[in-house]
Parts: sequence; structure tokens; C-alpha cells
Amino acid sequence: MFQKKLLLLGIILFALSISAQEEKKNKVINKGKFFMYWGWNWAGYSGSDIRFKGNNYDFTLRDVKARDTPSDFTFKKYFGITNLTKPQTNMRIGYFFKENYTISIGVDHMKYVVNNDQFVAIDGDITIADNKYNGVYTGQKIQLTEDFLRLEHTDGLNYINMQVYRFDDISRWFGLDSESFQINVTEGLGAGILYPKTDTTLLDQERHDDYHVSGYGLSAGAGLNIVFLKHFFIQADLKAGYINMPDVKISTNPLDSASQDFFFLQNNILIGGKFRL
Repeated sequence: MFQKKLLLLGIILFALSISAQEEKKNKVINKGKFFMYWGWNWAGYSGSDIRFKGNNYDFTLRDVKARDTPSDFTFKKYFGITNLTKPQTNMRIGYFFKENYTISIGVDHMKYVVNNDQFVAIDGDITIADNKYNGVYTGQKIQLTEDFLRLEHTDGLNYINMQVYRFDDISRWFGLDSESFQINVTEGLGAGILYPKTDTTLLDQERHDDYHVSGYGLSAGAGLNIVFLKHFFIQADLKAGYINMPDVKISTNPLDSASQDFFFLQNNILIGGKFRL
């Protein structure tokens, strides 16, 4: 009886050993790999209170609405070498420092355009010589015509950030067990700086359009990552975040500035690869 049990135990251990070897053979090892991707985003923004300060004005516009401006799709616009940064794009390079964890740095190149002709509440004062908008405001409604305000972060609302993300292989949920094809879920956190190129015309004064480090951002995201031929992947991401810019440059005068904060939501489609050096 004991010998039968011992034989049965031996068979079970042998079967488990073979199974473990097969699992090890099929397991994809990520630790030590680099990855990079390029992709495109479509974004939405919450309303934002925007404060404008200068020598002759200090006022706040309440709950200003804005939109993104993704390019209409054509192959040339989205894949042409000279047009790569014209759509709203995401670029990133990273490293698997553990089997399931990555650290990366990248740029989310969003675009942010204040909706013209909307009516918003205004508080503060304007005392620019011979300007038709001079006055003291206490919550009155004002229309954002182009001679009053044109504000865009369109080249763009550049969120330069570092992310730590986790990857988990869920291929077996779908009955898949292959080194060449994987399905992963990924989620994590990010933080970084905002380096927008802000195109502004305020109170019918001279237009200003320049890059400037304006603030910081925080984000969290989750996505589905599909790897094929071991090294290439496509990924669909959803990323939400908070942007605070206390120092937006709106003219060549260093005393002029704007400040705002808002939330954003990105939908991303990404293509990339992972590799060892």
C-alpha cells in the first residue's frame, strides 16, 4: 500500500515538474527590457478659473470652457515624418526594473483651446489706457470675443512626466499560452512638469506665442496592452489627471502672467516595441 502511494506521489511530482518546466518555457521574461512607444491622444478638460495679472489689470474669468483640437485623420498627417508632432501625440521610453513594474519618461502633447464667444463671469479690474473693457467687475457676465481673449496651448499643452506602471499578463484568461502573443493589463501613476507653448491675445494687445515652464501635473491611468511577435505591441490607454499652472506667460512683459488649474481625461492609442540592449 505504501509503495503504491509512493509511486503515485512520484508520478504527481514528475507531472508537476514537467508542467513547471513547460510554464517556465512559455513564460515571457520582462525584467531588464526597455520599451518605447508613439501614439495619439484625444482629450477633454474640466472648466477652469483663469486669473490674468499685469501692470494695468488683475481679473479672474470663472469656469472657462476649453476643448482639444485633434487633427482630422489622414495618413500623411498622422504618419508623415514632417507632421509627426502636429496631431496630439504621446511619446515614451521606459524600462522594466522588475518583472511586472516599469519606470518611464515621456511627453503627452495635448492641445488646449479656450472656446471663444462663450459667456463667463468676471471679477477684478482693468485700467488699460483707451481700452473699451476698462472697469471694475464683480461677477458680471462677459463674452470672450477674440478682441477680449484668445488663449491656446496648442503647440501644445506639453505634459513632460515620469510614470511608474504595473503590467500583468492575463493571456490565460482567454486560454492563450504563447511567447509570441500576450494580453496585459497595465495601470499606474505619473507626475511631471507643464511646458506649454501658449498663444495669447489679451485685451486687443500684441499677440504672444512662446514656450515656458508653467507648472506641474499629476496623473493616473490604466490600459490594455497586446504584444505580438514577442517584441511589438499596441496599447489602448485611459489617463486622468490634474494640471496646475501658476505661471503662464501671456506677453513679453515679465510682469504679465496667467494662472489656472483643471482636470483632464485622455484616450490614447499607442504602438511600440520592447527589447533588450
